[in-house]
Amino acid sequence: MNKAAILAVSAVIGVSIGLYFGLRTGETPSLPTQDFSEVEALRTGDMLKLQFGLDRGSDVVFTHEDGTDLALSAFEGQYVLLNFWATWCAPCRKEMPHLSELQDEFGDELEVVTVATGLNQRPAMERFFADIGVDNLPLHTDANSALARDFGVVGLPVTLILNPEGHEIARLIGDADWASDSAKEILQTLVGPS
Repeated sequence: MNKAAILAVSAVIGVSIGLYFGLRTGETPSLPTQDFSEVEALRTGDMLKLQFGLDRGSDVVFTHEDGTDLALSAFEGQYVLLNFWATWCAPCRKEMPHLSELQDEFGDELEVVTVATGLNQRPAMERFFADIGVDNLPLHTDANSALARDFGVVGLPVTLILNPEGHEIARLIGDADWASDSAKEILQTLVGPS
């Protein structure tokens, strides 16, 4: 490999690491105080990728599907499954129907919040949902990826579980079957009895 290629690869790795660790907005993450051992024991299949960890939130504003400003504080008091996706993301296309099914099953106990990050045109987003038969999830956007960067998202899809205080308590990188028995058991254990 020549010197220019090595420098280019090093730069990409450096930027990725910087995005993941360095672009937090002055907030120092702390370890969660909740014990997740009971929930972690329920992980099977795709849910083995679900990692419990940093207890952090974000006050970055993104765009509601109606064009108004929105922040995660709007969901305070309930658990949120926050999914970052894009119209060009093939794994997102596979995962989104599972998120839709999850929203139907959990109703008011859990809010599935889907946010298209990066440049995603509204007509393409609508076609994406129509093609996969999803009509119950929001078409929120994060056009400049500020919310995604604040949460250290460097690839898609990424799904975070936020507690009722709006803090991330778990993260799954990549697509997953969120309609699986394991996913539903984990989420039901977190949100408690209905």
